[in-house]
Amino acid sequence: MKKPVFFLGFILVILAAVLSAGCTSGGDAVPESTATPTVAEAVEAVQLSDKMTVGEMTEFMSSAVDYAKTVGKDEALSEFGNKDGEFSYGDIYVYAYDYNGTLLAHPYQPELVGTDRSEWADARGFPFYKVSEYVAENGGGFVAYLYPKPEDGSIDESVKGDYVSKIGCVMPVDDEWWIGSGIYLSDLIDAETGMAPAATADMISLVESGVAYALENGKEAAFEAISDKDSVLVDEAGHYLYAYDYNGTLLAHPHLTAKIGENLMEHEGAFGEKDIQMLGEAASEGGGYVVFSWPNPDNDNRPEIKIGYVLPVDDEWWLGSGVYLSEITGDDEALSG
Repeated sequence: MKKPVFFLGFILVILAAVLSAGCTSGGDAVPESTATPTVAEAVEAVQLSDKMTVGEMTEFMSSAVDYAKTVGKDEALSEFGNKDGEFSYGDIYVYAYDYNGTLLAHPYQPELVGTDRSEWADARGFPFYKVSEYVAENGGGFVAYLYPKPEDGSIDESVKGDYVSKIGCVMPVDDEWWIGSGIYLSDLIDAETGMAPAATADMISLVESGVAYALENGKEAAFEAISDKDSVLVDEAGHYLYAYDYNGTLLAHPHLTAKIGENLMEHEGAFGEKDIQMLGEAASEGGGYVVFSWPNPDNDNRPEIKIGYVLPVDDEWWLGSGVYLSEITGDDEALSG
């Protein structure tokens, strides 16, 4: 990882104004200080390796917002678009959009700068731009989506199999444009344990256990266990499984028992994404992560971004589980479309 070069005149004290668990811009509340460390020192204070906590991502993004406000839009966009610049460290980088969906800067996709990305969705259909713009317009926050990692200095969005789960952070610069960054879920670390977030590992384990249970006990026994809130297929944190056939019919669910037998293929999330269709397609292709929005029963059933993981059981049905974004960030991540 290259060492950053120095920019003069940036105030490190902004980091003290940032809430370590949140992802909102603190640029307007920067206290006065006589210290004048550089951008490089501010960034290096939180970006010591290719692994970060959500708090460090917040600080990194706050640094980028303050930098943009300090040097102005044109210079900031030039720097954000430079893959060898201050704010680009391999898998971690800053991109910029205006509120019309135009990509303003991206260090690994300069050929797309100036294009309309307002309808862009990830490989499974999650409407990345619409959700990110909404969060930015409402003061900033975390998002989740699937996206390829940079390879050989570029990103190829055409290879569906290269998309992996990512936790993003977006912040407004002003009322004309906003910026974002993110860290791949595999590189995210828990601030307390120093390890990958336990919730996602537990989710995958639960889904794998559900498949094993179904194959050993048969689908009818599996449906009964999945729909039982007190069964071995609900973990201590309350995470559960859901089962569908490939036509979108709900087969088992501990919290939607009244809808079992209904076809939910056309069901839509908060931003119009067809969540069940997305999940089913992933299962039919061998399984994996899917990002979608779903009501969170622990937060007044308000919609929230959810990271799901699905696996096929056989050629007739599949099952999955999920983790709400708030379980990873520790913030209230409720949103509405």
